[in-house]
Amino acid sequence: PRSIYLLDFLICLLATTGVRVFTRIAQESLHNRRQIAGEKAVLIYGAGGAGVTLLREIRSNAALKYKVLGFVDDNPQKRGVDIQGVKVLGSGNALAALTLKHRIGEVLIALPSATGPEMTTILTRCHQVGVRCRTIPALAEVIEGRALAHQIRDVAVEDLLGRTPVRLKQSAISARLGGRVVLVTGAAGSIGSELCRQIARFRPSAIVGFEIAETALFHLERELRQSFPDLLFHPEIGSIQDPDRLDEVFRTYSPALLYHAAAYKHVPMMETHVFEAVKNNVLGTYNVALAATRHGVEDFVMISTDKAVHPTSIMGATKRLAELLILSLQNGGMKYVSVRFGNVLGSNGSVVPIFKQQIAAGGPMTVTHPEMRRYFMTIPEASQLVLQASTMGNGGEIFVLDMGVPVKIVDLARNLILLSGLRPDQDIKIEFTGIRPGEKLYEELNSLEEDTLPTPHEKIKIFAGNGLPSAGMESYIETLRDICAHRDLSALILTLKEIAPDYNPSAHVLQKAFHDSPATPVAA
Repeated sequence: PRSIYLLDFLICLLATTGVRVFTRIAQESLHNRRQIAGEKAVLIYGAGGAGVTLLREIRSNAALKYKVLGFVDDNPQKRGVDIQGVKVLGSGNALAALTLKHRIGEVLIALPSATGPEMTTILTRCHQVGVRCRTIPALAEVIEGRALAHQIRDVAVEDLLGRTPVRLKQSAISARLGGRVVLVTGAAGSIGSELCRQIARFRPSAIVGFEIAETALFHLERELRQSFPDLLFHPEIGSIQDPDRLDEVFRTYSPALLYHAAAYKHVPMMETHVFEAVKNNVLGTYNVALAATRHGVEDFVMISTDKAVHPTSIMGATKRLAELLILSLQNGGMKYVSVRFGNVLGSNGSVVPIFKQQIAAGGPMTVTHPEMRRYFMTIPEASQLVLQASTMGNGGEIFVLDMGVPVKIVDLARNLILLSGLRPDQDIKIEFTGIRPGEKLYEELNSLEEDTLPTPHEKIKIFAGNGLPSAGMESYIETLRDICAHRDLSALILTLKEIAPDYNPSAHVLQKAFHDSPATPVAA
């Protein structure tokens, strides 16, 4: 009878629907079990060696609470490939659809060689669908002997800028620092404190931290005692403007190596505190250098800046004078060298912490100029370069790291907004405020007058320049002391120009020095 066909159709329909419903219920049950177990559904972005290693480690460690549902890879030849039971589901273009389809809670980036633009693209795609992304470190950061899965971290601004920390020759540094007494001035600052951390890894007999800020020094001492229980760390409060205090510290500890990081570094602030900049950055450096000479220090390494090249600011000019002083002191005995940096990511007073505060406040973010560019490096990278410099040269050199391509500040601002999970120009506005006194659109790492010499490390250059004659140097020091005592701004600017002819003072400083009334006070 015809009813058999109708009955057969209904049975098939119910069976098909039942299978689908059962499958859906099973999937929901599986998802719920994962949630109960605390597992997070993740995709691994990158189906290469690092991605496969990460998958293997996640599976072997239940404590990680990750469930890998698939790979994402931009190589079309890997599409659909099965890797240890996990398929490559698609390319980055499909990331949004994949995260929604599979209810992904997190994307793990396993691309240790990814460039800055590549990381920015991935981060943007994740934020568009509201999914968190984390990453394994770049190749140069991977800690040997430690599981890759335990090194997963949040994406950092360094990843988006594409700065690859330089691997330095650790054996040479170890041979130089091991078993020696090392003194660091400005020890609790951004660079000084990282120097102390890096030095501690090479087992010196002691580190002397000389610092004027007692609270910061207190916290550094606690950190070092916790991180390096066997380290002998001596916190010493004092100012580099006090020769007697310097002599007392040098006499007590007899350091063999000295890293001079103490300085005023804030460009706009020093434009209105010119005498303090000279007293600290020039006269203070001279005090430290003479104390080092008197007490038999072997190596004197000074932190300098790219702002010392063709300076347009008081800060840059004072650091250029300090470089010239250091070069002049080289006489074949103790080794004096300087190390020039670009901007250091995350240092005190740098643009990154300021931008983060502005983002936390809801904006706007303030950028001086749309074309302003700066060289950047990480604090550990900068500190390692300083340590490497102490193993090179014969004295009288200026070391500079090959810092790659300068970065637009506005691009840095946009990247930080992305890292916060927000949208540039929509959630957070960017405003351009104009260049401040003493600032430049572009920084330089060396002048045309400086000859480039090779070093044993391909990422480090030496610039050999001429210092001041010793007699002339001592005369200039006395002149600068007298000018600071009498607070004669016009005489100071003329003297700075005489010592460093390429110094180009800002209009703000020139106005104060030569056009304002003599009665106009200049900030101390």
